[in-house]
Amino acid sequence: MDEKLARQEICRVGRSLFERGLVHSSAGNISVKIQDGFLITPTDAVLGFLDPNHISKVDHNGNHISGDRPSKTLGLHQAIVQASLKSYPSTSCVIHTHSTYCVALTVHKTSGTFLDAQDASTTRVYKELLAPITPYFVMKVGHVPLIPYKRPGDSNVPSLVSQVIEDYATRGTPIRSVMLSALGPLVWHDTPAQAMAALEELEESAKLSFLTQPHSSCLDNAQIQELRDVFKAVW
Repeated sequence: MDEKLARQEICRVGRSLFERGLVHSSAGNISVKIQDGFLITPTDAVLGFLDPNHISKVDHNGNHISGDRPSKTLGLHQAIVQASLKSYPSTSCVIHTHSTYCVALTVHKTSGTFLDAQDASTTRVYKELLAPITPYFVMKVGHVPLIPYKRPGDSNVPSLVSQVIEDYATRGTPIRSVMLSALGPLVWHDTPAQAMAALEELEESAKLSFLTQPHSSCLDNAQIQELRDVFKAVW
């Protein structure tokens, strides 16, 4: 995606997310990897009122080239893209929001939706935000590891998220999303439109889970295998 189109898409997606209540105030950010660096929404920007000319541009080393001051999450976005390229070579866009129901599941004391994900080849065990409650969650989103709470901008988060991405890829279930506890999801994909679509599916799945707990059901192993066989779902 060329720079001009990337700037336009960041603004279009930001406005769409804002107008539908998936982001609020100055929460959330969007980035796109381009040929000579990264574009990212400025610090404290309101995603519903972005100006293409004010989108921040940095080089691949994170040096600010033009536009307003970049979001403090720049390093995290760059780390996610770099870690994801092995599994998804066309990864370019990362979206972070504070989506209501995703966050609600991480702060609700009686939430019963967390799963443990582990593999015999590793000792690392991860909690996940959601069980496989619908076929489209399994197909369009996949596993969503829960990252323990860290303050916004914590310098340890990029390496932590990179490690999670690497571990899931090693298990044969590469991911396109993680959930920062009490903060919100990070979703990545090939384009801003695709990342937005995955984010929407994630938030609607979280909403379904929150509204139906503690009586939520989930797909069984045979149903998930059928989604793998028919739709190439990664789960």
